Amino acid sequence: MTSPSMQGHSLLMILQVPDGIRQQYERGVRQAFPDLELHVVADPAQADPYLAKASVIVTHGPYLGASAGHIYSNAPNLQWVQGIGVGVDNIADHPALDPAVVVTNIHGTQGIPMTELALSLMLSLARKLPKSFQNKLDHRWERWPSKLLNGKTIGILGVGSIAETLAPACKALGMQVVGIGSRPQVPHFDRMLPRSELLTAVAEFDYLLLLVPYSAETHHIVDREVIAAMKPEAFLINIARGGVLDEDALLDALRERKIAGAALDVFVTEPLVPDHAFWDLDNLIITCHQGVVHEDVARINVPIICDNLRAYLANDWQAMRHVVRPGNKPFKPSPEVT
Repeated sequence: MTSPSMQGHSLLMILQVPDGIRQQYERGVRQAFPDLELHVVADPAQADPYLAKASVIVTHGPYLGASAGHIYSNAPNLQWVQGIGVGVDNIADHPALDPAVVVTNIHGTQGIPMTELALSLMLSLARKLPKSFQNKLDHRWERWPSKLLNGKTIGILGVGSIAETLAPACKALGMQVVGIGSRPQVPHFDRMLPRSELLTAVAEFDYLLLLVPYSAETHHIVDREVIAAMKPEAFLINIARGGVLDEDALLDALRERKIAGAALDVFVTEPLVPDHAFWDLDNLIITCHQGVVHEDVARINVPIICDNLRAYLANDWQAMRHVVRPGNKPFKPSPEVT
């Protein structure tokens, strides 16, 4: 028999992740709440049968894509959306989401996987690893001088919890670390600059790494002018959101060899269509929004989701963790510092 606290509540998880990870999310929540009505789908197109009853949705803004408006507009009983990442774009900022709906995220857990991704992309660009992989397929022996990270300068646009983890790793490799954001000083950063100085600052960076959340304010914050101001030997890496970067401007810069190369983990439209020009560039590394998709992600995230579910089912909104938007509940949001 369903316990009283579960009655009237239906949880819908929309998770575009590998099957094994999605199953870990489902198993973890079912074990903690065996009487809760729970539905788990891999794609927003599969959500329609469950939207009318859903009082809670667990998802990630990029997973919803252009379907976000349809999802929110057809979930009349929705009270709370739990994001599984730091960014809540396409959730908290979507006009179709009722302003009364509470939005929470998960932050403070992505520093290590995102740092490992950033370092792997920088090293791959510096060592031209994609060219080595292609040479192996072609049975071609070829050598070239690699670039070192030691002594190089990295500019990190967006200084939150992820950047706080990344900065000391960069320092350990002998890099100069410059942050661009609203904070006056952060440990392990050599300098902090305001966003207003981005255009002049990029001229000194060997690597420009994007970690800034996406919003109307940060839309195309790295535009054609910023890219043109970068050094010809510099690299650009975006592991934030596709919308913070003018992709057309980057495409032109890479085609014309205006910068040395780039690495993109995120895109304006995901998945990236098979005929996109990005795929054919030899100076661009593409990863498929892999930043926090790792073997332990569900194990780390499920306890936070379950803590918030307990608070929600007890109507104890004050106990909820990582509240980004309070909806019509009596608490204040705690946005990420960038």
